[in-house]
Formats: sequence, structure tokens, C-alpha cells
Amino acid sequence: MKKLVFLLFTCIAVSAFGQADNQFAATGKVIDSATGLPLAGASVFCQNTTSGTTSNSEGAFRLILAEGGYDLVVSYTSYETRVLRIHSTTAANLTIALKAKDKNLQEVAVTGSTMVADGLQKYGQFFIDHFIGTSPFAAQCTIQNPEALQFYFYKKRNRLKVKATDDLVILNNALGYKIKFQLDSFAHEYATETSTYTGFPFYEELTGSDEDKARWKQNRENAYAGSRLHFVRSWYDSTLADEGFVIEKVDSASKTLKTYPVDDPYDSSIYHVIENNDVEISWNGRLRILYKNALPDPAYLRSNHLPNTLHTQISILDISEGFVIQQNGYVYDQNDVTNTGYWSWEKLAELLPYDYNP
Repeated sequence: MKKLVFLLFTCIAVSAFGQADNQFAATGKVIDSATGLPLAGASVFCQNTTSGTTSNSEGAFRLILAEGGYDLVVSYTSYETRVLRIHSTTAANLTIALKAKDKNLQEVAVTGSTMVADGLQKYGQFFIDHFIGTSPFAAQCTIQNPEALQFYFYKKRNRLKVKATDDLVILNNALGYKIKFQLDSFAHEYATETSTYTGFPFYEELTGSDEDKARWKQNRENAYAGSRLHFVRSWYDSTLADEGFVIEKVDSASKTLKTYPVDDPYDSSIYHVIENNDVEISWNGRLRILYKNALPDPAYLRSNHLPNTLHTQISILDISEGFVIQQNGYVYDQNDVTNTGYWSWEKLAELLPYDYNP
């Protein structure tokens, strides 16, 4: 089964998602690392959210965010992008120094590249299928500036790599978002059928008719139900069973995905409430996640040659070092958690921002 890796996710009585009074301010100043002078007009946003701004004439910025964790992305033309992990206690009075890009290194990279001249024609649809997806929602997504894509094929490694010269602008007319995606790189390993990508999406609400808004609302609820975001929020809130999730341990020695039930996913050996009410999940190995409140999409069953009698969405989490869940469903370190199965099939077309609340 194909794998998609996102390098790009306390037991409380009531879920805090969406409460307007649980907010904090992210504030700071963007400067040139060499001169210390302010950088006006720098892009400042929290990746995978709708929260963003630009620095003012003094390089200052301010964002109001719902409680939880975020990757704050700061970028400026001809400067290296910086990413900071923030939460309510680490987001005030930041000084973010950006370093100018080394033009000589960029020229060497271009000279020694293996860029495919007709890459968009040759690999464009393949990239769309493995980055945006092949679901019915993916069919309603369009890349507005495909000319920004650059394709590199490494024959010896049997690897395709994709970069972008500018932010990709993706219209998701299924969920009602315009996504500006700073794509660092996308890579597909043909030998293992594994796709990985790194980058920073920023979401903007589309404007539409009342009919459009009603459709987007329903589609977002459908996309959220059973998603990885829904799952980690449910684990944080100790509501997995109520929300329709079942967790099973995968026998690492089994070649047939033999599983055992995880009787208590909130046992103190697994689930720990730490500082800032974050939840640390202590688990190494594989977990099978079953979502029973919605059927798998028929397109998923067809693409994976699965029987129509399958009534459960099944995903696999490979966890290398455990992870931490913050209140909004943000997970770190995301490099330690990879997806296969249903969540791997649900690519960018189904993804919702961290500030989405059903």
C-alpha cells in the first residue's frame, strides 16, 4: 500500500476547540540578520491555518491565535525562510532574524541539476495525483500556477523530486479554500512507492453564494470525520470511543498485520498530561486506527482493489519516538509519525487547517 509521509499532528471534561476566549497573541519583529534593520512586508503566518499577516514598516507583526501549537513561518523575498514552533508561552516578543540567500549556492544548484525540460507535461498529473490526491474532492482542486513547478528525475536512485519557484496557489472548490503552499520539495521513491513532501500551506476562505457556503460546510464536516486531525483531537480529549475510533497494536513480527486491542489508550504508560496541558503519547511501533462512523469512499476501495463490503476506514500509524498532541490537534515531532492506509489516500484535497472546528 502506498505511503505518504507528512513532514509538513489531559483528560478534560469539555472540548475546548473553537472557544473564542482561549486565545493568545503571537508578537514580534522581523529583521535582517546581518544589519539588524527591520524587514517591512515580510510574510508571517502559522502553517496549515488561516492566520497570517505581514510585518509593518518597523518589521513588527501580531497574530491572534486559538490555544494550541503552531509552526510560525516567516519569509521574505531573497531571504531564507525561518520556521519556529510556538505556543502560548513562547510566542510573545519574538525577534526573528532572516538570513539573505547565498546566490552563489543557488547558481551551483541550478548548474548541477537534473531538471526535466518537459517535466510538467511528463510528470504533472503524477504530481497532482500524489500531492493533491485522486478522491472526488481532489477532482475539484486546481493549481492556478503550474508553471511554477520544476521536476527533477534521478535515474540512479529512481526518484522524482519536485520543487516550486513560487508559492503554489491551489483552489479547493470542494472545501472552499484557496491554499498558498510554500513547497520546499516533494519526492517520490518509485522503488517503495513512498511519497514525502515538506512545505508550508496557508489557507484563505473562498467567497461564494449561500449555496456554495452550505456545500463547503457539509464537505468540511465529511472531510473532518475520521481524519487524522479528528483522531488526534479525540485522543487529546479522551473521547476516542465516543468519536468512533478504535486503536489496535500491530504485531511487528507479523507479516499479515496481526493486531491486538489497545484496551486503554489513556493508561498512564501511554498517555501523559505534561506542561501547558499538552498530551504526550509514549508509543513506539505501529498502530492500526479504525474509524467506524463512516464508510470508506468507493474511490478509495477501487484504487486499492478492496471489496465493497469493507465498512471501516483503516489507517496505520508508524511511530518512532512517540509524539505530543497540543490542544488544537497540532502534533510534534511530525517526522516521528507516518501514515499508510486511508489517511495516506486522503491527501491535500481533504486536509483542513488547524483552526477548523466542526
